[in-house]
Amino acid sequence: MIYIRKATLDDLAILLEFEQGIIVAERPFDPTLKDGKISYYNIEKMISASDVEVVVAVLDEQIIGSGYARIENAKPYLNHKLYAYLGFMFTHPNHRGKGVNTQIIEALSKWVQSQDIFEMRLDVYNDNPSAIRAYEKVGFKKHLINMRIGI
Repeated sequence: MIYIRKATLDDLAILLEFEQGIIVAERPFDPTLKDGKISYYNIEKMISASDVEVVVAVLDEQIIGSGYARIENAKPYLNHKLYAYLGFMFTHPNHRGKGVNTQIIEALSKWVQSQDIFEMRLDVYNDNPSAIRAYEKVGFKKHLINMRIGI
């Protein structure tokens, strides 16, 4: 049975592997990423931060997924002061299609609500329809398209 728990510093090695898995998966969608090894997150700092909840999905004592919710200040013209930004969403390839991402989002949603925040947002690449479907399946809706041009 899969369960979700708060990440600890003991999980750091596998979480760093997951981060590289995310980067490998996203490289085809983002020509602006640097070549070579890069890092998106300071996972160690996030695990210890009070405004970030990092969780892991565990099956048979093995970590198979991850995600975080980070409290952010909303733009002053919005009808909410704070929101939670979700990121670091990763499920090990051997465990995709088992609802792991849904369980992670549900756990993060509970934490977000416990912080008296009722808005969650995330970014997903437009050219990644499987990720878009996964987020729509749990209730996310397309909201804004971020466009770019290299000049």
